[in-house]
Amino acid sequence: MAKHCNSRTLTAIILVCLIGSAYVVQRTEGVWLTIPSTGTKCLSEDIHSNVVVLANYYAFNEENPEQTFSISARVTSPYGNNLHHNENVTHGQFAFTTTEGGNYLACFWLDSHHQQAGPVTLGLDWKIGISTKDWDSVARKEKIEGVALDLRRLEEIVQDIHAQINYLKDREAGMREVSERTNARVAWFSIMSLGVCIVVSGLQLWHLKRFFQKKRLI
Repeated sequence: MAKHCNSRTLTAIILVCLIGSAYVVQRTEGVWLTIPSTGTKCLSEDIHSNVVVLANYYAFNEENPEQTFSISARVTSPYGNNLHHNENVTHGQFAFTTTEGGNYLACFWLDSHHQQAGPVTLGLDWKIGISTKDWDSVARKEKIEGVALDLRRLEEIVQDIHAQINYLKDREAGMREVSERTNARVAWFSIMSLGVCIVVSGLQLWHLKRFFQKKRLI
């Protein structure tokens, strides 16, 4: 019986570790973007509030890796606030903690004197939430290792997942409220339209009746 319980516990721990690892991988994005010679290339991510975001980016030419290119980058919040702005660089990084939930937008474009070189590839290493934490530093600071460190990591992952679920629930509730308000307004507009049609029809009948009475047709 004890062996069976231990086996079930071990299986549960392995399953949670796999789920947690998959979640961390999902929250870490390595993206390759092709920046056109003219115009801007943008990437957006829906992030809830109080989340740490780290990113490194660099530009290169796949056909000629030794050639360097200068790019500009801008990161804005859902309300349009500038969180990062860098110009005339070959590489850079940005880090911030979100203060509002919504779509965060990162845009990149070539500087004017490199626009004749054609499209350029941009490497972007985008980390969000739990994936930004340095667990080696945590282990040294709190003097934990092995299973204790894994459990601590899983605890952070569970908290991050819980916060994400609450954010999605709040978004869904907000969208439902907007939908209900829109439906109510459409219903009132339909009732008003029907009332206007009835009134106009009544006025038309009254006008036609008076017209026929004046012409002594009825």
